[in-house]
Amino acid sequence: MHSVEKRESEGGAVPVDFRLRLWMRLMRWGAAMGCHQLPERSFFFLGLQFPVCARCTGVLLSTPTAVALFFWHRLSVTASLCLSAVMLLDWSLQYFGILESTNPRRLATGFLGGLGVTTLHLYLYLEIYRFALASWRAIVSLLV
Repeated sequence: MHSVEKRESEGGAVPVDFRLRLWMRLMRWGAAMGCHQLPERSFFFLGLQFPVCARCTGVLLSTPTAVALFFWHRLSVTASLCLSAVMLLDWSLQYFGILESTNPRRLATGFLGGLGVTTLHLYLYLEIYRFALASWRAIVSLLV
């Protein structure tokens, strides 16, 4: 029999085992993604730590935004590099002990940096696609 916890805000009984098993699976996923998962650099929800730190949360939230922007209104490569530099700058200032970052700042710089890095990846994938398509057309033209 599963243990059950009553929570009025959730409208009734919630199987605790399921929630904790899901949280443990998400934490393993976050670690596999390469996140350090330090509690002091992570957000908490319902008493459980997010599976990734605040900066990685920003990066993950920015990915679908960057994909949508890429097809709607592309950021330039220069803008993408600048956005990526914002995240690097925040990380560097903290790493070298110049300025301690905060979780909201990590989230914001992670989001901006994620926009930049994801957009750069999309440009790279687009160029690979164009190259492959041109190569394919050249091969087909030789065969015809």
